[in-house]
Amino acid sequence: MDRWVGKVAVVTGASAGIGAAIAKALVKEGLTVVGFARRLERLETLSASLIGAKGKFYAKQCDVSKEEDLLDAFKWVKTEFGGIDVLVNNAGVVNGRKFLDDDAASLRNMLNVNFMATAIGTQEAVASMQSRNVPGHIININSVVGHKVPDKVMSSSAYCSTKFAVTALCETVRKEIATAKSDIKITSLSPGFVATEIIQQSGMTESAALELYKTLPCLEPQDVANAVVYVLGTPKNVQITELKIQPLHEMF
Repeated sequence: MDRWVGKVAVVTGASAGIGAAIAKALVKEGLTVVGFARRLERLETLSASLIGAKGKFYAKQCDVSKEEDLLDAFKWVKTEFGGIDVLVNNAGVVNGRKFLDDDAASLRNMLNVNFMATAIGTQEAVASMQSRNVPGHIININSVVGHKVPDKVMSSSAYCSTKFAVTALCETVRKEIATAKSDIKITSLSPGFVATEIIQQSGMTESAALELYKTLPCLEPQDVANAVVYVLGTPKNVQITELKIQPLHEMF
């Protein structure tokens, strides 16, 4: 990880859960981390908790579901820091409906956050890395359900579909980068079930979510953050294209 000290990382959805854990881990490794999220107060609290760490954390309010907002945030990073060396596309959303009961607005929001923001961010990061001829790394936080729809489908509408799209996107970008002989890496990191507030945001009550965490094997956000550090720490000639991490005894 020494080669990343002082480099610039962008983490989307950094205000809580997996994103906050990843941002903390990268700051502690000495990176300059810019966290994108809608909830500025959460980002500022995270920033205050990292004062004195090896690296630095900067908060940038951004709604990744809005293309103009997202592009403006990337422009700000370029202006303030010169470019991006590491991008972690982490922002995600799920709803608690069955697909056949869902509506177009809900589906569009899930597609915008889970796929379009990842796609746009990847384009912006690759352009930044190639323009400066640096060996950057893009990590897209995917999901095990982006590879196989569980036999027992939870009420999550088109969530699996958006994650399948991320799987295909990662492989498409990897092949384009390889053809260009670029030293940029891209990794699809697919966790199993993680205990985060995304479940409550889907419409589930806090008490129901806590009960779910008791009945299902769960990863913690720090487990995913540790995986990100592991992926970034590989030698320059090694690319982890797909990494699945699941809690022990998970049945997906």
